[in-house]
Amino acid sequence: MSYELASSSWGAEEIQAIQRVVASGRFTMGENVQRFEELFARKFGMQHALMVSSGSTANLVGIAALFYKNDRPLRRGDEVIVPSISWATTYYPLQQYGLKLKFLDVELDTLNMDVSKLEEALTPRTRMVVAVSILGNPCALDVIRKFCDKHGLYLFEDNCESMGAELGGKPCGTFGDIGTFSTFFSHHISTMEGGVLVTNNTEIYHLARSIRAHGWTRDIPADSPIYEKRDDDFFEAYRFILPGYNARPLELSGAVGVEQLKKLDVMVETRRRNARVFTELFKGDERFIIQRENGKSSWFAFTVILNPKFNVDRKRVMNAMKQADIGYRIITGGNFLRHDVIKHFDYECVGEIKNADIAHDRGFFVGNHPHDVTPQIRRFHEVLVEAAG
Repeated sequence: MSYELASSSWGAEEIQAIQRVVASGRFTMGENVQRFEELFARKFGMQHALMVSSGSTANLVGIAALFYKNDRPLRRGDEVIVPSISWATTYYPLQQYGLKLKFLDVELDTLNMDVSKLEEALTPRTRMVVAVSILGNPCALDVIRKFCDKHGLYLFEDNCESMGAELGGKPCGTFGDIGTFSTFFSHHISTMEGGVLVTNNTEIYHLARSIRAHGWTRDIPADSPIYEKRDDDFFEAYRFILPGYNARPLELSGAVGVEQLKKLDVMVETRRRNARVFTELFKGDERFIIQRENGKSSWFAFTVILNPKFNVDRKRVMNAMKQADIGYRIITGGNFLRHDVIKHFDYECVGEIKNADIAHDRGFFVGNHPHDVTPQIRRFHEVLVEAAG
């Protein structure tokens, strides 16, 4: 394909890291995962980082941990405010733990939650806001953080698409009580499969550590606030205190993550250079609505919405991109309310969900990469302009 949606960010260093793990004979999580967690926490200025098997399981483990806190745990039936556009596994743990979702529309230009509706969504049962920065673009995290602090709500920050983004000089993923990241193949760093949960709350961190591995105590320090260690080491080694999962990462992924994290800043800056080419080509052409940068995006991808005012034929555009061998796809997961699975959710919409529908029906994205794709971006622009007429 002449313009792929994603490409590998690996070099010789990652292959050598894998070979070292293979030679060691230790494949389940161990010292490499621990090292990656330490480096990740330091990189993002957080007290704790926990590597798991994916960004999706980071969300699952994080939500689960909030249900087992000693103080103000979440409970089934509590309400959580969410954006109408995100990936499916932003929402699934909320449904699986019996929470009611209050959907807000998105801004058409940023594709992030319309925070002007936050107060309208608030009820006495509201306990949390899930903030999602779409495709590298920071959402209004400062506004959402203030809203949560004002009303005593948890802020859960799903930053799986936006590693390396910043708002007001603060890294996205670090505004919430919990932040989550993905290290899947196409994301800002890749550990094959993988994800990370970060928090400054030691109780949440210990709960998440236990939930990550069967809900046992083996990985939890003896002075932890979540349990009291007993004297019988025989039973203590297999003592289960929480309904957990097996969300552990592989040692291979941890070793690759150590190498990838060294390259993150350079790869994000390359993505930003590509974005300057993209935005310069498309600026001022009202037929195409492109993502307005809020703060400092890490530019996961390049989104285009065909402006409804100009009645551009979407099918013609799609066909032109196919003919030009340009990869494209729906923006993240589109409007989640439009998917069949919504019938299994307890939810309601706050105000009209209009912009998410426009993005769903008339939007798409093409890939950004951690290397120069200027020729591909220019070709894409030519194809799109010609197809739009």
